[in-house]
Amino acid sequence: MTRRELIERFGGWFPGSTVEGKAEKMRVTAEQRPDQVVSLQTFPEINQTGELNMCGIIGCTGSFDTAKVLLRGLSKLEYRGYDSAGIAVLCENEIKVIKCKGRLLNLAALVEEKNPGNCSVGIGHTRWATHGEPNDINSHPHVSGKGKFCVVHNGIIENYMDIRENLRSAGYSFVSETDSEVIAHLLEYNYKGDTVSCLRETVMQLEGSYALGVLDRDEPKKIFTARKDSPLILGLTDKGGIIASDIPAMLEYTRDIFIAEDGEIASVSDDAIIFYNQLGLEIDKKTTHVDWEAGSAEKGGFEHFMLKEIHEEPTAIRDTIANDAFDRMNIVKPDRMHIIACGTAYHAGVVGKYVIEEMAGIPVEVEVASEYRYKNPIVGKNHLTVVISQSGETIDTLFAMRKAKEMGSRVIAVVNVVGSSIAREADDVFYTRAGPEIAVASTKAYSTQLTAMYMLASKLSEGKLKLDGLRRIPDMIKGILSCKEDIQRFASDLFGGSSIFFIGRGLDYALSMEGSLKLKEISYIHSEAYAGGELKHGTIALIEEGTPVICSMTQPHIFSKMAGNVREIQARGAKVLSITSKSMENEAKRVSDMVISLPDIEPVYMPITAIVPMQLFAYYCAVLKGCDVDKPRNLAKSVTVE
Repeated sequence: MTRRELIERFGGWFPGSTVEGKAEKMRVTAEQRPDQVVSLQTFPEINQTGELNMCGIIGCTGSFDTAKVLLRGLSKLEYRGYDSAGIAVLCENEIKVIKCKGRLLNLAALVEEKNPGNCSVGIGHTRWATHGEPNDINSHPHVSGKGKFCVVHNGIIENYMDIRENLRSAGYSFVSETDSEVIAHLLEYNYKGDTVSCLRETVMQLEGSYALGVLDRDEPKKIFTARKDSPLILGLTDKGGIIASDIPAMLEYTRDIFIAEDGEIASVSDDAIIFYNQLGLEIDKKTTHVDWEAGSAEKGGFEHFMLKEIHEEPTAIRDTIANDAFDRMNIVKPDRMHIIACGTAYHAGVVGKYVIEEMAGIPVEVEVASEYRYKNPIVGKNHLTVVISQSGETIDTLFAMRKAKEMGSRVIAVVNVVGSSIAREADDVFYTRAGPEIAVASTKAYSTQLTAMYMLASKLSEGKLKLDGLRRIPDMIKGILSCKEDIQRFASDLFGGSSIFFIGRGLDYALSMEGSLKLKEISYIHSEAYAGGELKHGTIALIEEGTPVICSMTQPHIFSKMAGNVREIQARGAKVLSITSKSMENEAKRVSDMVISLPDIEPVYMPITAIVPMQLFAYYCAVLKGCDVDKPRNLAKSVTVE
């Protein structure tokens, strides 16, 4: 079928393949460049992750057009990252599986070709390869040896090799290299007449993380689920039951959802969802209502979601400031603080360290969550731990938080998703109000995390850090965005370099770390951030004629020191773009080839305004290179596996 025919058949969610930019116009195929998700309708989104959920799950049972719902649901989960996709439907006591490597457009064409028929129940999956290369066979769903069970799985089964060998000894054979296939065979091995009991026994034998959607050939109107350390939501609609790994796939059908907890099993039919605890006893659960503005998943006239989300930063910051959760918390000044996070959220924590130490006089350690988990941190009962996670599901951060709690620390979570795992398990929670963020590279979520750090610093400093300056920032960012063409011009001058370095001191160094990450994430240009004073200790050897360097020079008390560092690299041929404040613009011009001048504000707040031109610079470099800005290669939106 043609692309247009596929669009008409499956409801218009397939994107186009023409990419236009000011630097070039090019036509690419789906194989050359991942498609953008463009819906012809408006669907609210709730996942605001920063972080690598490897897969997406969707399932439905009832009077749905099953294949269409599965494909549309998977399209809403594309931003999480994937390299293959598949669906399974149960028709006439037979489970039919259709799956393939590549983009959803390939799967849709295959579904149309094979025409599974009008089936009342099905499950779907987008896979990011962890065990076994991306190919048709390793794609999900996976079916048990006798065809009774079919499984989709998010997460990692750590003891799958042992289970595989035991099942082989029992006569089972395997066709894929995945850890997930063992679940289907283990279900069949454990089955003794009751599917819920079978699923309960099976998950007790699994070590690792999982969100499962299961079909039983002999239960033609039900989906069974189980969850541990991977997100899973469920809902009832007037057409039937639906499951998903993330809310965007469900919001077309219902805004009242059940959030599965670790250890819970559920049976989903067209008119009921029954939850069971780890003992197999039925439990009552309440729904959570999702309330987001319609159209959040649309680009709204912007070329990319990332650019749209940068423009949404003023509103997101203003909405976050309106959250008075820190004011309502009874926080006793701790002896020491620990900030735990990953990636972009970690960089927000580094800014938080500088500000809290300066304003509140509290020693702060910033920890990479994946490292914190496997060391012996020194944590006392008079310590305060702050965990930052955009999605609230980042697995390393979740486990690090649990470790801190076990050691007696009070934990405050800074997250963006209501009802997420980290939010539920923390002692206190502060919700950033970034709203949905579709682009993989975080922008407005980072700005709201910074906002939260300033608000916490104000609380801990007992008002020494005044928030008046913070409240002025949204309007300042609007002014910066009105001059984005200048940043685009600078990007066109510098994007051709094989490496671009970022340098700064103090808060500017923390800022440089995030600026460098943004650039490498979406433009694939090698980039590193260095403390300005460290250049002479080896890094300056990397500077040669024409090397682009982005210099943050926003802190007056160390401006002269930073200017000296800039002179050092200029003397070796670097091409320097400096970011500074209006009051220091003239001094910066003396040592720079190009200068971005920002509105004056208290120096402590400069990182939250100065990150915007860095985000725009990264964006324009990626566009000029013809990269897939919203879905960079090898990356996904949520990291819920190690």
